[in-house]
Amino acid sequence: MSKALRIIISGGGTGGHIFPAVSIANAIKEKRPDADILFVGALGRMEMQRVPAAGYKIEGLPICGFDRKNLLKNFAVLYKIWKSQRMAKKIIRKFQPMAAVGVGGYASGPTLNQCAAMGIPCLIQEQNSYAGVTNKLLAKKAQKICVAYEGMERFFPAEKIILTGNPVRQALLDTTVTREEAIRQFGLDPAKKTILFVGGSLGARTLNESILQHLDLIKSSGMQFIWQTGKYYHAAIMEELGKQDELPMLKVTDFISDMGAAYRAADLVISRAGASSISEFCLIGKPVILVPSPNVAEDHQSKNAMALVNKEAALFVKDAEAHDTLLQLAIDTVKDEEKLKSLSAHILTMALPDSANIIADEVIRLAEGRS
Repeated sequence: MSKALRIIISGGGTGGHIFPAVSIANAIKEKRPDADILFVGALGRMEMQRVPAAGYKIEGLPICGFDRKNLLKNFAVLYKIWKSQRMAKKIIRKFQPMAAVGVGGYASGPTLNQCAAMGIPCLIQEQNSYAGVTNKLLAKKAQKICVAYEGMERFFPAEKIILTGNPVRQALLDTTVTREEAIRQFGLDPAKKTILFVGGSLGARTLNESILQHLDLIKSSGMQFIWQTGKYYHAAIMEELGKQDELPMLKVTDFISDMGAAYRAADLVISRAGASSISEFCLIGKPVILVPSPNVAEDHQSKNAMALVNKEAALFVKDAEAHDTLLQLAIDTVKDEEKLKSLSAHILTMALPDSANIIADEVIRLAEGRS
């Protein structure tokens, strides 16, 4: 019988890092139920709650990012990096992993650096079309680099790259609800076209303001809308809507737990351009208008979006222009049946299915080679 595997998976900070990490862990466990998997994340970040909720152990490091506005604060950051390196070394010595996986985010830096220094084979998974700083630094030490976009040789050694795509939440692919059932779940009319606005669990200010400033257009459009505001903005938005006439065509919620049903209900999605979200749209063939966040490192969301736009697989609206143009574009697009069909057909060609299983196979090979 083969030796039980021990795997470290490190990274996080956003759902875009955590969802793929958990999907990879699930795929490893499915193939090797005996595998012992330990996550290493950053204290205070969402992985410290999301990973245990998914059924996995996690250790936290005190690491954080550099403060580019207040350089004096970076003395504390340097101390936290040093402390995180020491803590990561202790965690690795105690756990004795056979392979390490980095998915990006603060914690993956010290964890994979220490693993590489101890001769433990490393695999990194880059979700975006523009590689993150941590993964670019780790690339020289990694044995395998799994990517979701073509042309990543400009960031990583070509001989290490495997085009796998991004693992997505399996529940999105497994949903069996019909479009009509999904729309009724949201209390809306299956006979009407439906537009979904989703800005992530925390919400997106620009997307919210693009609706709030044009409620007259919502009323007169003949369409219906599902609007995930995000928890941060929800109370203020509900207060503002309370001053308006009833809007039965507008379903407002702070958070959507069943995104599979929400996507099934939608004829068109309006979203930020995070890598995980884009991978989901590709796999389900969903027409989408992308509004990249301007508040991300190296503007990588715009680069993600343009990878689709250049293949006529999505529409793009700049964040600065969204208030004026986004809602009207969404309404015009959803009325154009040929445009919806074209967007759906093109985005499906960019889908890379079975990503989690392909990455899991690579991790298991590395671990078995080590053992």
